Amino acid sequence: MESWSPRACKPAIPYFNTDQFDLGMECSGFGPLTRGADLIYRGGWGDWAAGEFIVFWQQAGRVVAGTNVNVWDVSDAVQALIRRAEPVDPARLLDESIPLNQV
Repeated sequence: MESWSPRACKPAIPYFNTDQFDLGMECSGFGPLTRGADLIYRGGWGDWAAGEFIVFWQQAGRVVAGTNVNVWDVSDAVQALIRRAEPVDPARLLDESIPLNQV
């Protein structure tokens, strides 16, 4: 039996969003696949202080989940990375000069 792939079956990617006072957050991905995953944080220290960043969870180089905090209009790009189900260079995820839809 082949291993599961989001690209092969094109499932709806689990999604959650919340707005709490000055914090807005969108989470996309497959929670069970995040166990033991590598975390990639996109956003400089100034962005952290402002509460604006994106976190990616990678298993075997593949993005399996992502959360954007006070960063808007990126959930489609995050979900596209998950759906691609191919290894992604972590340096490209970190590089804010590269738009997410070009990572």
